Amino acid sequence: MKRARTTRAAAILLGPFFVLFTLAMVLPIGYAVWLSLFTEKQSGLGFGGTETVFSGLDNYTAALGDRAFREGFGVLLGYCLFYIPLLLVGALALALLLDSTLARARRFFQLALFLPHAVPGIIAALIWVYLYTPQLSPMVSAMESGGIGFDFFSPDGALPSVVNIALWEWLGYNMVIFYAALQAIDRSVLEAATVDGAGAWRIAIGIKVPLIRASVVMVALFTVIGSLQLFTEPLILNKGTGSAVSSTWTPNMYAYTAAFERNDYGLAAAASILLALTAALLSFVVTRFTGRKGKKA
Repeated sequence: MKRARTTRAAAILLGPFFVLFTLAMVLPIGYAVWLSLFTEKQSGLGFGGTETVFSGLDNYTAALGDRAFREGFGVLLGYCLFYIPLLLVGALALALLLDSTLARARRFFQLALFLPHAVPGIIAALIWVYLYTPQLSPMVSAMESGGIGFDFFSPDGALPSVVNIALWEWLGYNMVIFYAALQAIDRSVLEAATVDGAGAWRIAIGIKVPLIRASVVMVALFTVIGSLQLFTEPLILNKGTGSAVSSTWTPNMYAYTAAFERNDYGLAAAASILLALTAALLSFVVTRFTGRKGKKA
């Protein structure tokens, strides 16, 4: 009887979550899969109406065979290799500094570092586009007066420009996660290390970082998933700046262009499913890799 009541209570409490999860996740994904299996074709010589026909995996082969779509994954690879280490190391370093005994005005710096995350991504991108634009940006003018010339919209500068915007948005947010994890560490462990003669650097790297490993893994996993969804920042850089960022620069932008500029919803759905599968695969790899390292440790 008690077990039945517990089961009913769990079902009542979990029911709203599963309803929302089904409506917001399962049904849209299922619809995208269904949409990816069809394509629209015009009858006659292009003068007739369009009809939706079953195409099987043709949209998937078309996306994989498109050089622009494949190059988008190359851009994501470079972005991840550049952005993720900088974010993890930077956020962790800032959190360790705030957690150290030498830190002053902790609350002020927590708020100051977190504030950029409160700015919506599209607004942040617009701000940085202004700061990147020659003849408008005081930052570019200051760099040029110092003899530093750098085109933020060039093929070589586009990726660092996007990485910089993402770091500005997310560094403080992840720093707060790491700092909260550091605050949860039992202080007696740190005091014992100090008594044993461990210095501040040894305590930070040898004790604090291993103890918050779960938080580091969580941030790394979410960052990988978020990086694969890169869209807003390069889209803003693409609009009217003469940037090297094209309309198909990332897989998300490729799907957006296919759907809303070419009206090819089947191709857009197939590209989205392929991106989702890539994200799931990378998430599995990250969790398995970090899990094995944790067992060895």
